Amino acid sequence: MRTRVPWLLLAPSIVFMLLLFGWPLVQGILTAFRSGGAFTLDNWARMWHDAYFGRALRNTLLLTVIVVPVQVALAIGMALLLQSRPKLAGLHFYLWTIPLAMSELAAGLVWLSIFSNRGYLNSFLSWLGISDGIGWLDYDNPAGMLFAVVVAEVWRATSLVFVILVAGLQMVPRDFDEAAQVFGASAWQRLWHVTLPMIRPSLQVALILRTILAIQVFAVAQALTGRNFPLLVGETYQWYVNLQNASVASALALVVLAISLVVSVVYLRALRKRVAA
Repeated sequence: MRTRVPWLLLAPSIVFMLLLFGWPLVQGILTAFRSGGAFTLDNWARMWHDAYFGRALRNTLLLTVIVVPVQVALAIGMALLLQSRPKLAGLHFYLWTIPLAMSELAAGLVWLSIFSNRGYLNSFLSWLGISDGIGWLDYDNPAGMLFAVVVAEVWRATSLVFVILVAGLQMVPRDFDEAAQVFGASAWQRLWHVTLPMIRPSLQVALILRTILAIQVFAVAQALTGRNFPLLVGETYQWYVNLQNASVASALALVVLAISLVVSVVYLRALRKRVAA
């Protein structure tokens, strides 16, 4: 009887998870591999040969590779600065977390007013006499579009990683850092050998969560570039809403899911190996 009690207590949560995640996942898989009630790979072939798919996959991976390391580095620096307890530390914390209160679309529209051809950035550059105007979001300027989306995402979502790392740093005893200082460890050595290993669980959570969210970026890029800078989730939206093809949209969603799962497993295994070492 005792062995059944834990399962009985977990049963409501298990049923809830199966209904909330399991059933939609099964339906998505069936939709991606079916057409007209029969099994087919035509949906995947159509997705693969679509002119936007290759660009969307490349842009999504490139954006993730650039954004996540920058955000983690900035968040670590911000968290360490806050831990040093500067003046008005509480004000710093609230200012840095303001972007968390904004939706992705709102953040995208804010940065659209900055990067558009007649936006604040071009006006400022023109005032300085540096340039008459740069087409940051022009179709023939993929580097400019990537830069705009990266800046918008870094501004919008770094605070999420920052909050997680601040919570992790609160659990690190200051005695360890003070002991390292006594033995002559430099600031970099204390960070690499004391602080980061102690906040590894928080860093792991932040990396997994932020990478998955970076793979799923949609509204910011949509507001800034439309379909000129395609991303996987944006293409999923296009196929489902505009092209009215739920099967190809489901295939794209499964690609996003697969990439997210692979990244999560890589993070978990990599950090676990470091602990074992």
